[in-house]
Amino acid sequence: MENMQNTTIVQDQKVIEVDNLVKRFGHFTAVDHISFDVQKGEIFGFLGANGAGKTTAMRMLCGLSKPTSGKGKVAGFDIEHQSEQVKKNIGYMSQKFSLYNDLKVWENIRLFAGIYGMKDDEIKGKTELLLQQLHFEKERNLLVKSLPLGFKQKLAFSVAIFHTPEVVFLDEPTGGVDPATRRQFWELIYEATAKGITVFVTTHYMDEAEYCNRVSIMVDGRIEALDSPRNLKAQYNAQNMDEVFQQLARKATRKSD
Repeated sequence: MENMQNTTIVQDQKVIEVDNLVKRFGHFTAVDHISFDVQKGEIFGFLGANGAGKTTAMRMLCGLSKPTSGKGKVAGFDIEHQSEQVKKNIGYMSQKFSLYNDLKVWENIRLFAGIYGMKDDEIKGKTELLLQQLHFEKERNLLVKSLPLGFKQKLAFSVAIFHTPEVVFLDEPTGGVDPATRRQFWELIYEATAKGITVFVTTHYMDEAEYCNRVSIMVDGRIEALDSPRNLKAQYNAQNMDEVFQQLARKATRKSD
């Protein structure tokens, strides 16, 4: 899979803007003055070892945690003062797929669509269309817990972008799945970016970092590197992104995030 395949980046149209963002817990600085922008339609990799601060940073960007200082905008909304608007204009998917196992497939779709503020008439029509697109007509009444892992993953991502958000946050979405399923998932990501959805993704798989347009690498709360995979490999004289990551991660002193 080639880097940046099928992506349509809109230059000078920033979907995420971060300026000197800081998050402290008492005397501990979890996120230490980070700054970056993400363009519309971009696949932005947000990497860091355990303890780097990436989870804390993502929570602030999703409107779930207020920054100690600094500024941030997501989809045009201030993450500190307009957190509810931020939540309505983003999608989110975690390693646990963010689905309810004891609800049926169609019930999960409608539940999350309602949470994202979609109207009932729109939800009903789009639910049927999504089931057709996913070839899930036969699975519509199955409980999610009975689905194969790959099906859960596909459904969770589709639910996260069901309301066509400006940006979707993917928090280690491919953890625990086999390489073939991971490749299929990245095809879904490329399809989403082709529609103009921006993808902000964390991952521990460095081969996936190669698929991103740009990658940032956090070490102990700070962004130590930010560029395209190609440029980072050249800068650090590395054969692949795993070598780049290992060079930077060795500087880390923290052990947990």
